[in-house]
Parts: sequence; C-alpha cells; structure tokens
Amino acid sequence: MPSLNVSFTEAELEGVRAAAAAEGKSLKQYLHDLGVREMQRRQFVSGAAAWADRLREEFDEAFPDEVPPSEREGAAAA
Repeated sequence: MPSLNVSFTEAELEGVRAAAAAEGKSLKQYLHDLGVREMQRRQFVSGAAAWADRLREEFDEAFPDEVPPSEREGAAAA
C-alpha cells in the first residue's frame, strides 16, 4: 500500500497530535481520515454546485425578487 512522509514543524505536529487525541485516533488514522474527508467534501461541493446550477433558472422564475439585480433581465451592465 502506498504511503507518504509528511513534514511538520514542532508546533504543527503538536497541534495535529492534540486533534488526533481529541478524536480518539492514532496520528496515522487521523491524517488518513482528514485526507479522505477533504476529498469527499470536494466531491459534495462540486455535486451541490452542479445541482444548484441545474435548478437556478427554475428558482429564479419562482422567486424573481431573489435574483441579484445585476442578473435580472434588462439590467444595465455594471
């Protein structure tokens, strides 16, 4: 299985160790989970943004007062 050596300053390592201990995890497990969570967060945000883009026109039609003035039809270019 691939592995990775990561360098930290003493202060950074102390903080990471404290965070791992607070979650009841080993340093290795904490850092692994942190990377996986960030990957999942990015996938979620990307999916949520795509979902919002697909529904934007429908939302704008249903709630015209919520459309930013610069994006309304006939609005002057800023």
